[in-house]
Amino acid sequence: MNNIIYRDECYAIQGAVFEVYREVGCGFLEAVYQECLERELLERGIPFVAKPVLQMKYKGDVLQQTYQPDLICYEGIIMELKAVRELTPEHAAQLINYQKAAEMKLGLLINFGSHPKVTVQRYVL
Repeated sequence: MNNIIYRDECYAIQGAVFEVYREVGCGFLEAVYQECLERELLERGIPFVAKPVLQMKYKGDVLQQTYQPDLICYEGIIMELKAVRELTPEHAAQLINYQKAAEMKLGLLINFGSHPKVTVQRYVL
């Protein structure tokens, strides 16, 4: 159990996620959950950067194209938020691609749109 990466950090993030869902519930747009989660992370003292612009690379060369994950917490956990009835393989692929591009081992795919509870999926590379 001790070899789980970012165990305590994920526990703290999940607490914030569950609090947002408890307060807001299901049925809003992703942008609403993004703003609420940012406020909850701030209130809990969880370090994060919202919508960072990250460079894409191809064979070591920097591309003009960039990408923006929803959140990066603790400088090492990339998070993608969704508000859909159910997650698809494309949602997971998006997060995994972000992880690879950002060279981050841990990604969290969070879906606020599933009823009766929010879901948090961990992806470790």
